Amino acid sequence: MKALLRSAVQTLARSISSYMADPLDGDSLNQQLQLSLKNQWLQWRHTGTSPYGKIREAGFRCYSQFEEDGIILYLMTMLGIESGTAAEMCCGNGRECMATNLVLNHGYHGFLFDGSGDNIKEASRFFTEKKDCLLVRPELSHSWITTDNVNDLLAAIGCPKDLDFFSLDIDGNDYWVWEAITAITPKVCCFETHDIIPSEMSLTVPYNPSFNCWSQPLERQDFRSVSLSAMVKLSKRKGYRLVGSHRHGFNVFFMRNDIGNDLFPEISVEEVHNNPWTKWGQAKRWEAVKHLGWVEV
Repeated sequence: MKALLRSAVQTLARSISSYMADPLDGDSLNQQLQLSLKNQWLQWRHTGTSPYGKIREAGFRCYSQFEEDGIILYLMTMLGIESGTAAEMCCGNGRECMATNLVLNHGYHGFLFDGSGDNIKEASRFFTEKKDCLLVRPELSHSWITTDNVNDLLAAIGCPKDLDFFSLDIDGNDYWVWEAITAITPKVCCFETHDIIPSEMSLTVPYNPSFNCWSQPLERQDFRSVSLSAMVKLSKRKGYRLVGSHRHGFNVFFMRNDIGNDLFPEISVEEVHNNPWTKWGQAKRWEAVKHLGWVEV
């Protein structure tokens, strides 16, 4: 423990020295602090233990909207994955993206998709300006994702079948797209689910390749995506188990069944939904859209 503490102090000292030398290079400081965390997690990996009761306890935010960056890095580290591969469907402009921290700060090769041409242009500009993408930048694809084209798009961009991390958040046909994917079998997946749907209900929106929830009237915009129960059922058929979520219970993590069982056991939908945000959504928001055309799966 003393050696671990000494290492952490030395890493922090180097980080401060680097920041004083170039206070504008916040990326370098960020990387050094994350390296210190990774070194501690690696110690736990070597002993086959994890002190976290829930993976959300590892969370921190860098480029993710909430604390998913820390959770993702923790899962990758504990699985022994270094400088791996990451794909994201609906990457936005790159500044708020589940894969960006892995790409910029940990040397992952990224494969990023978005349905907005403006987002892809901005993402290209964002990554091009980053020192850590000077030699290798993520692959970017301006693509509207459907069940018919998703596998061709993954193959065309060069995404490996044994992908390390995959994020899917398209606010609509998420269930149907995940069901259709055969070109990749990611080790870890992050899906956005719609946690206003009661925990016991296995529902999704009907498939429509042009579905865009944000083009609907405001009162119908909660008619989108998929319930966690439905995503659990589908993912089990595909060989995955639910291992956790962020603290608000709608961004959830699945792990392939052939890896990490000792450290990351399956958890229940009810455990993920046991948080104030989900409880409020199910009590207040579900009533307005529960009568719409949900499909039971």
